[in-house]
Formats: sequence, structure tokens, C-alpha cells
Amino acid sequence: MKTLNCRDAGFDCNAQIHAETDEEILSQAAQHAQTVHGVTVTPELAEGLKSLIHEETV
Repeated sequence: MKTLNCRDAGFDCNAQIHAETDEEILSQAAQHAQTVHGVTVTPELAEGLKSLIHEETV
């Protein structure tokens, strides 16, 4: 399972996105950014977010 913390992307937000693939994380992150923060995720921003995705440790 992979995780992206919204706070890591520079927002004052405790949301965490969990998914199996980077693509799923980015899709959910784009939806979250738009609905919660009013930000449209551009291809450039999505590329930068990829470096913030990490594997969950069990």
C-alpha cells in the first residue's frame, strides 16, 4: 500500500491518501486538491507529487 500525506505537498491539511499504485494516489490527490483546496493538479504538479508518495511500512 502506498501513501501520500497532503501536508507533505505544502498544505496545512492532515489528509492522507492510500492506494495500491502511484496512478491511484495521483487521481485521488487531484480530486482532494480540487474539492478541498481549490487547486487544479497540473501534469507538472503531479510529477512533483510522485516524489512524495511512499510505501507504508507494516
